[in-house]
Amino acid sequence: MSTNSAPSGRQTPQVYRRRRFLVLLGLIAVIVAIVLIIVRPGASSGGEVSPTTAPVETTGPETAIPTEPTAVDGDPCAPEQVTVEAITDKSSYGAGEQPQLSVTITNTGKNVCVLNAGTKAQVFTVTSGDEVYWTSTDCQTDAIDAEVSLTPGTPVSSSAPLVWDRTRSTPETCEGPREAVPAGGASYHLAVTVDGFESAAQKQFLLY
Repeated sequence: MSTNSAPSGRQTPQVYRRRRFLVLLGLIAVIVAIVLIIVRPGASSGGEVSPTTAPVETTGPETAIPTEPTAVDGDPCAPEQVTVEAITDKSSYGAGEQPQLSVTITNTGKNVCVLNAGTKAQVFTVTSGDEVYWTSTDCQTDAIDAEVSLTPGTPVSSSAPLVWDRTRSTPETCEGPREAVPAGGASYHLAVTVDGFESAAQKQFLLY
C-alpha cells in the first residue's frame, strides 16, 4: 500500500504560506513603527513648541533709566541744600531802639556750592499780620553782587546788619520823612530771601 507524501527536501504548501504570513506581519510591524515615530501621536496639529524656544512676551523697547548727575564742589547751590535764617539782634525793642536785621546761610549738603549773597540778591521784609511795613529794596542804594562759596556745615552771616528805623517804606517815600510804624508792644516778623532762597521761618520781635 502506498501513501502520498511530499518529495524529499521540499516543504508542504501550508508551511510556505505560514512563513510568508509571518514575514508579512514583521514587515507591517516595521512600517507601523516608522509611521508612529514620524507622526508622534498626541502632538497638536499646529506643531509643538519647545519650552526652550517658547516666545518671550515683551513690553516694548527697553528704556534707559536716567541717572541724576552727582553734585561737585563749585556747583550752584540747590534749594534742598541751603538753609536761610532771619536774624534780629533782640527779641523786643524799647522806645527809640532800632532793630538790627541780618541773615545766616548754611549749606546742609555734601559739596561746596556757590550763590550770590550780595546786597543786590538780599531782600529783608518786615510784616505784621497780613500787612507789609518795610522792605529793604524799596530805597536801596549801591547794591552789589557777591558770589560766595558755602562750605558744608559752616554758617555764613551778614558782615554788617541792616538797621531798620521803625518807619513804613514804599518806593515813593525815599526822599522825605516816613511814617513811624505802630509800637506799644506790636508784634512784627522778619523774612529774608538770598539769591531766591527764602528763610524757612520768620523771626518774630516786638516794638515798644
